[in-house]
Amino acid sequence: MSAVSFDPARTPLDPAAPDLAAGFENWHSDTRTRVLAELADFLRQARVKELPDVGVDEVLAQYAIGGKCLRSGFMYLGWLCAGAPDAAAVRAAASLELLHAFALLQDDVMDDAVLRRGSDAAHVRLNARFGGRAGAVPGFGTSAATLLGDMCLVWSEQMLRESGVGTDALARLWPRYDAMRIELAVGQFADLANDVRERPSLDTVLGIARAKSGNYTVRRPLELGAALAGASESMLTCLGDYGTRIGEAFQLRDDLLGIFGADSVTGKPQDSDLGQHKATSVVVAALELARGSAHRELADLVDRPELDAAAIARCRTLIAASGAPEQIEDMIAERVRDAGRALRDCALGPDQHVALEQMALQCSARQL
Repeated sequence: MSAVSFDPARTPLDPAAPDLAAGFENWHSDTRTRVLAELADFLRQARVKELPDVGVDEVLAQYAIGGKCLRSGFMYLGWLCAGAPDAAAVRAAASLELLHAFALLQDDVMDDAVLRRGSDAAHVRLNARFGGRAGAVPGFGTSAATLLGDMCLVWSEQMLRESGVGTDALARLWPRYDAMRIELAVGQFADLANDVRERPSLDTVLGIARAKSGNYTVRRPLELGAALAGASESMLTCLGDYGTRIGEAFQLRDDLLGIFGADSVTGKPQDSDLGQHKATSVVVAALELARGSAHRELADLVDRPELDAAAIARCRTLIAASGAPEQIEDMIAERVRDAGRALRDCALGPDQHVALEQMALQCSARQL
């Protein structure tokens, strides 16, 4: 996936905002291109000259400009469900990529992750660039990544506030925006304690995933964009119902990828979820479904303080044999069907309806 550098001189943006009338594929590609260009332009202007040359620009390019722009795409689509194509709305939606960069930086520090999007995680990269220099404090990379995450959190609100969207529209958004950020932090708190060795129930795991990732990925961005455009309460309710279900489908797919996905697809080590004892839906479902000696063996493996490559490979085999992947696939399909039913209650134009259906497929049908 290509990323946009924010180092070269600014290239003027096309003044036309992406329009669904061009068809979903064109709209989706144009929206991502525009979002990345807006981010590059913002970061170029926000660049802090006082920061030491420790690779900050490279980290920002990796974390803020290296993604699929899923959340910003949903936010702009929420706008288009109630408003006309608008360049300021695209800039407002692009700000969510900086909020996402904050969340990723924070998550990688807490998980002590080694990879993000196929490259060294930020704290690893920053420590390699500066941590070995004379006078560098211990844990330089972790501290620097944390501070950079804080800056992304501030920048995300600044970019939204300065997007060009009117103050009345922003006033409709702020309560939902604040609620989303608190919900994300609460989900992270819960995730910290969500260890598979504590044997949480599948309902508990799904609730944590919904708060930490599902709502924040689909439902809240859709609601933010629609509220910004002045959508009716009935529209916000129906988009929220759709977003809840597709957000859950997204997280369930992510859990499957966390166990069986290739590094080239996830951009993270294939053993990260099992190696970190994460109580994901797939692992918890496997523990509930496995019987007899298979259950005892899987329980013994996940209870070990550390899992080597052979133990992780055996866990995958036992999880696959338990029927858990099939159960999670059924749960994904059920949520996509329910989301489709929710859309039938929305007063949407045909282009918006098609776009939401296609976005649902992109969230739920990612390749292993």
